[in-house]
Amino acid sequence: MSDNIIIEAQGLVKRYGDPSAGSGRGVEAVRGLSFAIRRGEIFGFLGPNGAGKTTTISMLSCLLEPTEGTAIVAGYDVVKAPGEVKRRIGLVPQELALYPTLSARDNLNFYGRIYGLRGRTLRRRVDEVLGMVGLAERAGSAVEDFSGGMKRRLNIAAGLLHRPEVLFLDEPTVGVDPQSRNGIFEHVERLNADGMTILYTTHYMEEAERLCHRVAIIDQGRIIALDTPRKLIADLGGGIIHLGVANGMAEGLLEQIRALPEVRAVTQFDGKVKVEATRAQEALVGLLALFNRTDTDITSLEVLEPNLETVFLQLTGKRLRD
Repeated sequence: MSDNIIIEAQGLVKRYGDPSAGSGRGVEAVRGLSFAIRRGEIFGFLGPNGAGKTTTISMLSCLLEPTEGTAIVAGYDVVKAPGEVKRRIGLVPQELALYPTLSARDNLNFYGRIYGLRGRTLRRRVDEVLGMVGLAERAGSAVEDFSGGMKRRLNIAAGLLHRPEVLFLDEPTVGVDPQSRNGIFEHVERLNADGMTILYTTHYMEEAERLCHRVAIIDQGRIIALDTPRKLIADLGGGIIHLGVANGMAEGLLEQIRALPEVRAVTQFDGKVKVEATRAQEALVGLLALFNRTDTDITSLEVLEPNLETVFLQLTGKRLRD
């Protein structure tokens, strides 16, 4: 592993169930993931719930042992040296890991002691992370009185106490309001600007587009695309147009659509026509003009502009949040 790579996974598999009990190979939550994360980048796992994102983070953070494959984090094997890995990572789980009746400060003191911090060092570090997440003025308040966004920020603070090299953020904005989400984004961007490597899982494509230097799109336990958001979107082209047409569409008309200047590809399925365009709006103008000339009735129309949601739909045939 080169000095520039801080996480490298090869053929990671996580299988549940007992194959000897008649369940075949068992249920594979993660199916042979291979990827590398560079130092100092925000790397995103983008996929729907159940895609394998949390299971992968659990293996990288030594909470689950891989069934097959290897992973090196900050120079250490997750199976052979889990203690060394845990000392170098911060994990912010999707579920809040906070004690509601304790104050923000007491929660952080508790986690700081788990990390081995004591005395003046612990007090100073708790003050620092409270300031980092904007909760210094609420340090003595019980967590049960916090808003969802404040709890999420305190959850992040707990993962920062021991100054980790890598921060794992698993769906950190679930259940928070838009203003709190923006606050979390700003904290993530600030941490990264200070040099921290961040692995960020989400099923919100706008989060991945805003935050991540590179994104792995994951579905059913497999990585189906990996690149910068801009490159993934550029590879798709200018967007997709879905058309509903009464009684289907004749092959001759399909050929005329394929001949339009802005059209890259045309497919027909389940009574609908999917048009992949280099520029969706210009292609739509040509399509409508063609349908007017041929007296073709349209029963539905949907224009999907290029973004990561459209990329996911193109790759999987389903929407990101289905």
